[in-house]
Amino acid sequence: MATASSSHSAWGDAVSVSDLPDLLEAVARGDQAAFSSLYDTTAARVHGLVVRVLADPAQSEEVTQEVFLEVWRTASRFDRGRGSPLGWLLTIAHRRAVDRVRASSAARARDVTYERETTPASYDTTEETVSARLDAERVRAAMVHLTDMQREAVELAYFGGRTHTEIAATLGIPLGTAKSRIRDGLTRLRDHIGGER
Repeated sequence: MATASSSHSAWGDAVSVSDLPDLLEAVARGDQAAFSSLYDTTAARVHGLVVRVLADPAQSEEVTQEVFLEVWRTASRFDRGRGSPLGWLLTIAHRRAVDRVRASSAARARDVTYERETTPASYDTTEETVSARLDAERVRAAMVHLTDMQREAVELAYFGGRTHTEIAATLGIPLGTAKSRIRDGLTRLRDHIGGER
C-alpha cells in the first residue's frame, strides 16, 4: 500500500471527475489518500442524492457513510467498460437510500401492527362491527344494479384487494378501461346505496 504522503502528492488537491476511474483503481489497491480524494470529489453529489431519497438529515449522513464504506470495500468491482465512476457511486447511493426507506417503512409497519394487536380497544366495538356488517350487506345488495363488467371490476378491486393494474391484466383490458369500469360502478353503487338511507 502506498503511503499517504506519496499518494497525496500523486493526487494533489485539484481532483476532477475525469480522475475518478484512476482514483477508484487506487482505492481498490487500498490507497487511503486516493479514497480521501475520491470522497472529497464525490461526497456532496452522493449525499445530495441520498438526502433527496430519504428527506431525513440524520439518516442521510448515516447512509452516505455506508455508501463510502461500501466503496472502500468493493472498489475493485468497478469496471470502466460498464459505466462512469460517478454513475457507479450514485447507483450504490440510490440503492442504499432506497433500502433504508424500505427498512424504515417495514419497521413502522411492525410498530403499528404491534400497537394495534397489543392495545385493548377503549370502547365497545359491537356497534361498529354490526354497522360495518350492515354496510357490507347493503353494498352487496346494490351490486345487482351494476353491469356485469362493472361488477366484475369492483369485486376484484374491493373484495379481491387487487390494484387497477392487476385488474386490467386479469380481465385482459387496458388500464384506463379498468379504472373507468371501477369508477362507473362505484358511482352507480353510491347512487343506489344513497337512495336506501
